[in-house]
Amino acid sequence: MIQETIVTTQNSLGVAHIAPMGIHIPHESQNEFIILPFRPSTTLNNLLDNKTAVINYCDDVRVFAGCLTGRREWPLKPAEKINGQVLACALAHTEVELVRIEEDATRPKLFCKALHSANRAPFAGFNRAQYSVLEAAILISRLDRLPPEKIQTEIDYLRIGVEKTAGERELEAWAWLMTVIENYLGNQA
Repeated sequence: MIQETIVTTQNSLGVAHIAPMGIHIPHESQNEFIILPFRPSTTLNNLLDNKTAVINYCDDVRVFAGCLTGRREWPLKPAEKINGQVLACALAHTEVELVRIEEDATRPKLFCKALHSANRAPFAGFNRAQYSVLEAAILISRLDRLPPEKIQTEIDYLRIGVEKTAGERELEAWAWLMTVIENYLGNQA
């Protein structure tokens, strides 16, 4: 199973990095997480250097969209059991430690074990607009690998959910993402 999360890591100077990431959770385990950052990435470098990360479960889709559109300044607070940072708006989080690596030239597999988990609020689920923002954010992370027609088709479909169910936060996140996509497609013409 893959869960869309926000991963926070920090470098050796204590500078935090926030990144949206699909975390793999093996079906047979509730204690193991697989993080697969692409090379090069700050998340990868920080995890290799410090061996810890925080997996944040968040329903504010602005964080996902913001990180992919240059808005990475989100409030953080100290982790409880590791030297790291937790996203302040996270509904829950899991603090993890790197235990093993499967090397890969493009996307190494970082196997982590849970050291501590905390829940602060229930997850009520995503509405269609939130789902659309998440999918558009994932699309942005792959713009250089997709043909413009595919990008436009996906956005046209995702826009339906935004138009029917978005609140203020979703509309703000969607606008950020559409600016990036429109600029990208404009440069492809």
